[in-house]
Order: sequence, then C-alpha cells, then structure tokens
Amino acid sequence: MLVSILEFLVMLNPFALFLYLEPIRKDLNNKDFYVVLFNASLISLIICSIFAVGGEFIFESVLHIDFESFRIFGGIIIFSFAYYFIVKGQKAMIMFKENLDDLASEIALPFMVGAGTISLSIIVSHRHTTTWGILILLIVFASNYLIIFLLKKSRDLVEGRRLKTAYDKNMEVLLRLNGFFIGAIGVDMVMTGIKNMFGVM
Repeated sequence: MLVSILEFLVMLNPFALFLYLEPIRKDLNNKDFYVVLFNASLISLIICSIFAVGGEFIFESVLHIDFESFRIFGGIIIFSFAYYFIVKGQKAMIMFKENLDDLASEIALPFMVGAGTISLSIIVSHRHTTTWGILILLIVFASNYLIIFLLKKSRDLVEGRRLKTAYDKNMEVLLRLNGFFIGAIGVDMVMTGIKNMFGVM
C-alpha cells in the first residue's frame, strides 16, 4: 500500500505542480488559491476513482482497447514528461481565469489527471481491492494538497526577493530530481505492458 501511495505521489509531482501554479499564486489571494487547489484535487480524485473502479471495463468492453496498450502509451507519456523535467526544467503555464471553477478544471486536466495517473489508478485497483484503491487515491490527493499547501505557506514566510528566488530555484532542482523517478516509472510501465501483451516472463 505504501509503495502505491509513494509511486502515485511521485507521478503527481507536487513540487512540479507548485511551480506550474506560480502565475495563479501571484494573481489569487491565499483563500481563493486554496479553494481552487482543493476543487482541482477533488475533480482529480473523482476522475481517478472512476477509472480505478471501472477503468478496465471502459477500455476493454466499451472502447475495445487492450489495457496493456494504454499502459504502454501512458509509460511513454510519463517518460516524455520526465525528459522535460530533467533536461529542460520546463514549467507549464496556467493562465489566470476569472471563473475559479474553470481554473480548477484546467489545473485538474491535464496537470493532475493524465495518461499516467489514469494508468496508475487502474493499476492500483489491480494490486489492491477496489475499496483500498479508492482509499489510496484519497490519501494521495490529500497528501498532494497538503504538500502544496505547506510549500505555499513556507514560501510566504520567506522574506526578500533574493530568498524567494532561491526558494524557487531549489524547487526547480527538486523538479528535475523527481524527473528521474518519474522516468523510471514510465519505463517500468512500458516494459510491464510489453511483457503482459506478449506473455514474456
């Protein structure tokens, strides 16, 4: 269970999300920022829970897609994210919108819910029971919210432009470092998908 939680948290990458949200952090007051982040987390939790419960049925019975194909595709997407994190340190820009509900949806998709997290949601439900799978997702998204909340609070306590710049630079270092773990998850998903698809032991 702990392995699944840590693996999912690494995939969500709260340090990267904290950097992504920089334009929003500047434009929103603290209360609105936390509300938007909470709503985005709730939307993401609901979507991932749906796939954890019925993801395999959706792929194989409705869409007639072998889940292993999606696992491989998800692994490739995760690996490409890791590449940008490590090599370019690329930060995605989320533009400010007046409607906070629209803003929460934009953060949830695709920054919190994507091919990688959907794949992991289904994999978690395979490793554990459906009830435990949903509980794990709840713990993961609550932890992700808490980490970003604490990062925001700690940055607000830092005084002076130089110290804030240094703080952001350290977050970028963590972003690049986390990219190695994300890349490993992506490669593992591709290899597992290939082995399962062709019956390789």
